[in-house]
Amino acid sequence: MAESLESRVTAALAAIHNPRLENDILSAGMIRDLAVTSQGDVSFTFLLGAEDPAILVRQARSAVQAVEGVRREGVRIAVSNPAGPARVTHGPPSVPVPATAGTPPTPPAQPDLGRVLAVSSGKGGVGKSTVATNLAVALALAGHRVGVMDADIYGPNIPRMFGVFGKPPVIGGRIQPLEAHGVRLMSLGFLVERDAPAIWRGPIIMKVVQQFLRDVDWGRLDFLIVDLPPGTGDAQLSLVQATHVSGAIIVTTPQEVAVGDALRAAKMFERVGVPVLGVVENMSAFVDPETGRRFELFSSGGGARLAAEIGVPLLGTVPLQPHLAELADAGQPILLAEPESAAAVSLRAIAADLQQKAAGSGVPLPILRG
Repeated sequence: MAESLESRVTAALAAIHNPRLENDILSAGMIRDLAVTSQGDVSFTFLLGAEDPAILVRQARSAVQAVEGVRREGVRIAVSNPAGPARVTHGPPSVPVPATAGTPPTPPAQPDLGRVLAVSSGKGGVGKSTVATNLAVALALAGHRVGVMDADIYGPNIPRMFGVFGKPPVIGGRIQPLEAHGVRLMSLGFLVERDAPAIWRGPIIMKVVQQFLRDVDWGRLDFLIVDLPPGTGDAQLSLVQATHVSGAIIVTTPQEVAVGDALRAAKMFERVGVPVLGVVENMSAFVDPETGRRFELFSSGGGARLAAEIGVPLLGTVPLQPHLAELADAGQPILLAEPESAAAVSLRAIAADLQQKAAGSGVPLPILRG
């Protein structure tokens, strides 16, 4: 069985083309130390040169995970620059892995958390938390069990977005998430004073992320939406080290300065082996409700350009919506307050698309019971 599975994995890797070398990654010698077990675990080293597109790693992971008999969570890729030491795709890129140390352990899969989806952006002010909030509400309205983990340590906005400001109780040594609009919530904003500055270094951020994943009694979820801080810092690396992340959603506005920062965020996820599921362009345009005239206040087409550059789908464009900021400040997601608005319709369609992409099979995830 292992030999048959190995041949299928090899064929999947051989189907991936490196445009720089004009050859497939297997024939080009970019895959080393391939190991396939009868349990469906796959590991190999990917030799990625400085001039090679980082998206090749994501394509290799997706291709191997799609092979029948392979455990999705059992795919392990160590990325190595031919001129330098290897690094493991779920570890921090700056930490070399000594040849004698063996491969560090894969981040633990936590099946009760369901599909862990990271919502990220390259810069602040693009509406990342608004998108995360409304996607969570849309998935909950579709019948899924959804949690939102606010990992934006320096600017936790999820409490205000959901209109919840209480202190979470602790029962049996486990923190109980608060709940609003059918979504379970955990945020540092529940635990510290609103005006308390978070002047924390990397190790503390890692501990907060780990505690939110391990010590919060999430119950059994279908989706855990993680609202990350903007940029590419400690919270992002802590998350991918602490648990298996099913995929990332990159939020940007159309303007080039936001797109450039979002590109760096997307590349970071590719480098650590997390598939980017797609791009959401927020604040795409304002449509006058009386005249129907379209005003592109922040340029146009940035989300599509970003998606094309990193080779992922444009999940959708969310137009500017009157009162959206006021609704968010009041803890009323636009999907509930104005469900027929253009922004709500777009966010609902994006959530439906995400169900399919997160499932990895083109079929919406079943609603789990029990």
